[in-house]
Amino acid sequence: MSQAELSLAAGSVDPERLALLESQLAALFDVSCVLSRSLELRETLREVLKTLHEHGRLRLGMVSLLDPETGDLLISALNDEDAAPFDKLRYRPGEGVIGRILESDEPWTLPRLGDEPAFLDRLNLFDPSLPFVGVPIRIGDEGAVGVFAVQPPVNDGLLIQRARFAEMVANVIGQAVRLSRSVEAERRALREERDTLRRQMKGSHGFDNIIGHTQRMRMVFDQVRQVAKWNTTVLLRGESGTGKELIANAIHYNSPRARGSFVKLNCAALPDNLLESELFGHEKGAFTGAVTQRKGRFEQADGGTLFLDEIGEITPAFQAKLLRVLQEGEFERVGGSRTIKVDVRVIAATNRNLEQEVQEGIFREDLYYRLNVMPIMMPALRERIEDVPDLARFLVQKIAKSQGRELSVTDSALRVLMRHGWPGNVRELENCMERAAVMSEHGVIDRDVINLTGLDVGALPEPPMTPPVADNIDLNDPDIDERERVIAALEQAGWVQAKAARLLNMTPRQIAYRIQTLNIKVKQF
Repeated sequence: MSQAELSLAAGSVDPERLALLESQLAALFDVSCVLSRSLELRETLREVLKTLHEHGRLRLGMVSLLDPETGDLLISALNDEDAAPFDKLRYRPGEGVIGRILESDEPWTLPRLGDEPAFLDRLNLFDPSLPFVGVPIRIGDEGAVGVFAVQPPVNDGLLIQRARFAEMVANVIGQAVRLSRSVEAERRALREERDTLRRQMKGSHGFDNIIGHTQRMRMVFDQVRQVAKWNTTVLLRGESGTGKELIANAIHYNSPRARGSFVKLNCAALPDNLLESELFGHEKGAFTGAVTQRKGRFEQADGGTLFLDEIGEITPAFQAKLLRVLQEGEFERVGGSRTIKVDVRVIAATNRNLEQEVQEGIFREDLYYRLNVMPIMMPALRERIEDVPDLARFLVQKIAKSQGRELSVTDSALRVLMRHGWPGNVRELENCMERAAVMSEHGVIDRDVINLTGLDVGALPEPPMTPPVADNIDLNDPDIDERERVIAALEQAGWVQAKAARLLNMTPRQIAYRIQTLNIKVKQF
């Protein structure tokens, strides 16, 4: 009702009732404003009760909501902050005045609360000598999901009008409860999805998913396990295709920063001007096309890890800009003047000879030392050829899953693969196995299928001569790798395979298989 309509009705309406109506309209507007401010339901409900107490001529308010797990009413908000602790208080449906309102799903108005035998007074909150109004809180067609109870400050004969107003407020509260529950359900679903994804990511990037049993790879694993515990900057060195990004993932997802973001950027893919915007972000209008403000990769990785691949490709001009954020942990967005501080762990990777580039003045020496805090050298595949069989089997199973069929690789195919030099490293091996899977009609990858992939089998080099091994090597020493152990046994047995097998507690067939898969050149006497 507008102010003009209220004025016209003033001649026929009791002035006290008109004043109550005006205060209720103002209070209802204030309540709607309170409910629109925040999604924190308990805090919002307290503000609603406070507003009604101060402006709505209703005092000592209480909101209780149904616990979906137990079916009991739990007190969610009180206007009286000095009331007895209510966290553990609950009403069962039909218990006391509050429980009966929930059970009946109907409003209750009492001219004098103390005259009602069902009044329990558990909170010592309400005044028994004053009237009482209790109305159900409803959400759509669900029925009552709570109770809104208040006391008028006086018994002035306007109890019916006050009860109607209380129902209006309860309806508004019901909408807020529905919105809060919907938001909480979405938050819970997002948290569960986030936790599931984190578990999956940690599982897929754990150490068990990195293939390698040689001494060189065991050294890499030891370094990764140690450096993952700390925030130290890591520089991954090695040829292209050796798995530097895989190691970067393992460091992040096994570190205390695993709950933060893992952000990647290939520095070789962008020119300086775009690289600066990509890393540091830009303000709206900083350049043509910058129609909105944009956060850079450093801000996105705040609290997590930033992986800078191909770090050796950035120009000397940009190296100075990168040095500052690595040293100080702060930067400005492109086109901005506000300094932004971030907490980011940096993992960089390169296949370039940075030491030589430092000497030639191509790469800044101070940036080199800032990055090269914890260097990890990734061995080329040809330096750990013993890992080829396990890698090939792993890749075949990965391809089989993507193709939705069974795939297997034979020992003859593995022997061919172990004789190749693999200049493209693991990436080349993966491409080779995918081509072989495509060419394999029946799902068995053998030597003939490998020949169809284009691998130059005819020109393959002979296996390298087996280096001499000291006769006094302890065959039970856990620090020597499998290839060294087999060679040492063969040396001690005069290259008699049956005798070497006995030294290693193997059968002749087992040691013959080891000699083939480990690419050992047998000496002839």
